[in-house]
Amino acid sequence: MSQTKLKRQMKSRHLFMMSLGGIIGTGLFLGSGYAIGEAGPAGAILAYLVGGLLMYLAMVCLGELSVVMPVSGSFQAHATKFIGPATGFVIGWVYWLSWAMYVGLEFVAAGLLMKRWFPDVQTWIWCAIFIVLLFSINSLTTKAFAETEYWFAGIKVLTVILFIIIGLAAIFGVISMDNTPAPYVSNFFGDGIFPAGIVGVFISMMSVIYAFQGSEIMGVAAGETEEPEKNIPRAIRTIVFRILLFYVLAIFVLSAIVPWQEAGVLESPFVTVFDMVGIPYAADMMNFVILTAILSVGNTGLYACTRIMYSLSETGMAPKIFGKLNKRGVPAYALLVTLGFALLSLLTSYIAADTLFVVLLAVSGIGGTLTWLAIAAAQIGFRRQYIKNGGKVEDLKYKVPLYPFIPILCIAMCLLIFAVMAFDPTQRSSLYWGFGFIGLCYVYYYFMYTRKNITLPINTESGTNPAVGDEI
Repeated sequence: MSQTKLKRQMKSRHLFMMSLGGIIGTGLFLGSGYAIGEAGPAGAILAYLVGGLLMYLAMVCLGELSVVMPVSGSFQAHATKFIGPATGFVIGWVYWLSWAMYVGLEFVAAGLLMKRWFPDVQTWIWCAIFIVLLFSINSLTTKAFAETEYWFAGIKVLTVILFIIIGLAAIFGVISMDNTPAPYVSNFFGDGIFPAGIVGVFISMMSVIYAFQGSEIMGVAAGETEEPEKNIPRAIRTIVFRILLFYVLAIFVLSAIVPWQEAGVLESPFVTVFDMVGIPYAADMMNFVILTAILSVGNTGLYACTRIMYSLSETGMAPKIFGKLNKRGVPAYALLVTLGFALLSLLTSYIAADTLFVVLLAVSGIGGTLTWLAIAAAQIGFRRQYIKNGGKVEDLKYKVPLYPFIPILCIAMCLLIFAVMAFDPTQRSSLYWGFGFIGLCYVYYYFMYTRKNITLPINTESGTNPAVGDEI
């Protein structure tokens, strides 16, 4: 281990595609049908628009923080510095656990998809192959990881673009579908604008919010991005609106072609649409794309976890060994532990499915929303401290517009999501278990650090604005 700091090797295109790829995944290819089935065509589009608004609010708050303090771990370090070390401790470990949990599940999902082509090969064999593949990618340099993820994300983006083009052509009669008349927008008005009522919109919104979570990966990569003061604002300006455009247009196409009552029970509405317009081997094509999406999520998840653990180590909230880098500039020990936990969490789905696995899923379910809330709160804390230390808002290279309205609205919307979960019987247990775990994290921090009067360092790395200071 020869390095102590991460290298800035990611370019603007890597940052953009990684953020884009972190959101366009199974939530769109598989989960979109559920959203349409619960809320109806117009309701699903409304849910994605509201979810996109919340994503935008969180992203601009993260943008201001990441430009002034472009560190690996991003919002964990920001929460530690501008909210408090206890909150930084909780956010870091909850976010790490959430991603590590999902990484384990992605290995199984990828193995199951391979059953379509190799039904006689056991799933665990494919899991092992994909584990070795993603571990190898993440063990290389940051640039090698970023380049791999760039192409993973590119396949998904290209598929969505082709789907939208072909779907629009089918909707308006340019391409025939099974010798049936062009549907135009009749499916939007056949059963009313909101056939499932406003309750259906709220129920579907939960899956939509989960689909958008992952955009904050951009902040995790800030510590390894070239010229963060230029590339981060550029990524924010383009990523939110392109993601929203992709999602809304894709949902529009699906809703116009597939009746909303059928969309919710389809394994993949994308396959149905491609079949209806006569695309050969549509199911196999989408199986490949979904496999790519799953591997992309697993790849990005391993990256995010290792950098969050690196950040926790830098701030004294994890063992120092997790902050050590190998000669290629990768936190190798953090990567190994993350992979090990992912595999252990996978075993709990078989060994302790009704106990520990349920708790892990609950924490993962609220982790992303809690992170967005913390990002907005940290932005408010930063702005107050920045002005108190003599900083001028006009000197910020990237600043949140309409401050403090945007961060306050972001916090309010995140709290509303938790309130909706409390009234939904199917998600109420996730809220109880998730916040119960968070409470235990605060208690652990109090006894391990606060009572012992341990002073933790601040992870500022490079690029910190001097007006912010280096003390909690």
